[in-house]
Amino acid sequence: MNRLQLKIPPPVYLLAFAGVMWLVARVVPVVDLIASPWNRLGLGLIAVAVLIDFWSLGLFFRAHTTFNPIHPERTQTLVTGGTYRYTRNPMYVGMLIILTGWCIYLGSLGAFALLPVFVWVLTHQQIVPEEQVLAQKFGQAYSDYQRRVPRWLW
Repeated sequence: MNRLQLKIPPPVYLLAFAGVMWLVARVVPVVDLIASPWNRLGLGLIAVAVLIDFWSLGLFFRAHTTFNPIHPERTQTLVTGGTYRYTRNPMYVGMLIILTGWCIYLGSLGAFALLPVFVWVLTHQQIVPEEQVLAQKFGQAYSDYQRRVPRWLW
């Protein structure tokens, strides 16, 4: 079964993880890392990440192609400029930065522990199936792009 058939949009993963992080920070406060007012730096990080996401989304609009991650087969153009020069998934990196900012705001070590889980879930449930569709659709051009640009930032 194609995992994209689950049809869970990535922002739903973002909101679900943000909710679980909040719950972990409140119910199981392992260690409070960042106290007020320093925790508010997380809000600034969230703002930067939202700008990255909107910039990346705008590149899809400019290329006149779909941004719908549930239907990558509708993609008309392979976008490789702008933020896509540094990561193949800048909107997902933006979501990771949003969650990192949220963790800073919550200030709890327990919330931070969920960041790698978010990366794993999004990679396996969304990114890998998207990559399979894009590789089939764009062939060598996408393979070259995969070799040149990392999936995340590493």
